[in-house]
Amino acid sequence: MIKYISKIAVLLLMVVFTACEDTFLSPDPTGVITSSNFFSDDTELEAAIINMYDGIQGVNSTSTSDNHGVMYEFYITEMRSDNTQTKSSEGEDAQFESFTVEATNGRVADYYDSYYNIIYRANLVLENLGVASEDAKGAFEGEAKFVRAYAYFNLVRLFGDIPLVDKVISPSDAETAYTRVATATIYDLIESDLQTAVANLDNTYKGRASKAAAQALLAKVYLTQGENYDLAQGLCEDVMSSGFALESNFKDVFYNELNDEIIFAIEYIGDIVDDSQNFSAEWLNAVGRTSGVNYVTADAREALDAMGGDRTMYSYRQDALQTEKYQVVKYLPNGDSNLGIDPTSGDPQRAGNDWIVLRYADVLLMHVEAIMAGTNETSSSTAISSFMEVRNRAGITDMVSSITKEELLNERRVELAFENHRFFDLVRFGMAQDILSAFSAETGGSFSSTDLLLPIPQREINLSNGLLTQNPGY
Repeated sequence: MIKYISKIAVLLLMVVFTACEDTFLSPDPTGVITSSNFFSDDTELEAAIINMYDGIQGVNSTSTSDNHGVMYEFYITEMRSDNTQTKSSEGEDAQFESFTVEATNGRVADYYDSYYNIIYRANLVLENLGVASEDAKGAFEGEAKFVRAYAYFNLVRLFGDIPLVDKVISPSDAETAYTRVATATIYDLIESDLQTAVANLDNTYKGRASKAAAQALLAKVYLTQGENYDLAQGLCEDVMSSGFALESNFKDVFYNELNDEIIFAIEYIGDIVDDSQNFSAEWLNAVGRTSGVNYVTADAREALDAMGGDRTMYSYRQDALQTEKYQVVKYLPNGDSNLGIDPTSGDPQRAGNDWIVLRYADVLLMHVEAIMAGTNETSSSTAISSFMEVRNRAGITDMVSSITKEELLNERRVELAFENHRFFDLVRFGMAQDILSAFSAETGGSFSSTDLLLPIPQREINLSNGLLTQNPGY
């Protein structure tokens, strides 16, 4: 939950949001407080706004009945790339690294449920905009549409054709809840929502939607579709002129929270069970409940050693308990005195590390990508300036005269390592098939082209009574 929200308001809202677990798309309120009589003014509607971010934040628990939001995202992104793996290659989590994900995988189902629940929360806000004052209505709409677009963008990239639910629906509306629509239609909604967010928001927040966050996300949407490169470039340049800047010390990006480089982050507070996260502990040895996940692959270490510069020491470290293994340094919950990193909580399983969704370095590298416009190389001085700004911060100062697509992809890998970008970058750059096939062959996995999409959770297919179809290969 965002750090300044009223606990009472959230408790009231949870009557609406958790009243029924039969479907994540349209909970059926059974309490005395409902969406139609609870929202009556700006204060109450803003509580619903904040609860959208609470949905992204997820529940800090080990219960399989809870939605864990963004806390489970690394499983289905980083661990499906050449960046990370489990420590012991055991259990359900090892399905990701070996590219043997099953339709019954609980992590996949959790993420799917979580993000459709986030969409429901956004739709609930949009349905109740009529109670907002004229001064607040536009911003509320912008925030809700940003969150809905963010959720749909992740889902469509991970699952392909998916149900499109752009309003609050009744539990009986199975056709809307379970009918998959074309990705192009999903992208139409995402683009429209983000354009509204850009028009309606300013840059007041970093832990909530902002104009810059909407611009950066919309630029990535255009790049992902391989279109509107000029618009993507303009959006990046708008963000670049909005007062953001790279942190001089790479460590401070992650341990000086809400700094000048952060565009949008999900906030957590250490040691408070309702406001903390546990994914940081899961990445450690004998600290979280798992045996260790999101461990750094040899392939990623080689890339960071060769191209990371000053970023490398703040990206991965040797596991002191098992010295042949390596852990992610970004988001350490219990700190590292050797690296000058303080703990974010007294209990690593109640960590306070914010999760960064969008930051300025990502925008600079997207700026290069937009200028490249789908070609294999650029010698644009404007692109080189953005590229070198990122590299210079890492202590890599050798000037370049051109940038290839492969060089840009490599730079994104070492700059944004373990921040859940790698898989999406490989797909967007058209390199996923080749790189993941080679990586899988080397590591004993079984990657095929159908692994570029996750399976629709089997539980949802069963609930749909035949309406919801499965992705090929599952």
